[in-house]
Amino acid sequence: MLKIGVILGSTREGRLSPQVGEWVKAVAEKRGDAEYEIIDIADFKLPFLGELGGDASGAATWSQKVAACDGFVFIVAEYNHSITGALKNALDYLRVEWNNKAAGIVSYGSVGGARAAEHLRGILGELLVADVRVHPALSLFTDFENGKVFKPKEVQADSVNQMLDQLIPWATALKTIR
Repeated sequence: MLKIGVILGSTREGRLSPQVGEWVKAVAEKRGDAEYEIIDIADFKLPFLGELGGDASGAATWSQKVAACDGFVFIVAEYNHSITGALKNALDYLRVEWNNKAAGIVSYGSVGGARAAEHLRGILGELLVADVRVHPALSLFTDFENGKVFKPKEVQADSVNQMLDQLIPWATALKTIR
């Protein structure tokens, strides 16, 4: 069975990504087509890549976790029209562990996190990750109560399933060339 990592792309205090990630995982698990696991980049405590004196002891575990996955769903918060620095750093820590895998993106922000998702697509392309077209975009105004409590519109679950309908075949196909 495929293993899909649901990567929480924010580490800030008060972040919303854990709520979104748990929801995506719950929607996905109803399908029975893969094993889904939440992967929180905050758990690995990665210092900035190349920073002297930083404790990079979590890097080996991060490498193993990503290498064990066949595909990913990135939960992406839009900060300043892009992805978080923590997510960019976590992506940059690895190279071959990402190669020839598939990814879906679920973003959120004032315009659904669309600009962050577009930035992420360029990064994923460089890492040889094939991202799928369907992209659930969650609005801070309509899918969150007071911008803090995740209460997605019903249509959003359909969007997640459509994304996974693309992700699962791509992850299956790419597994054959790794």
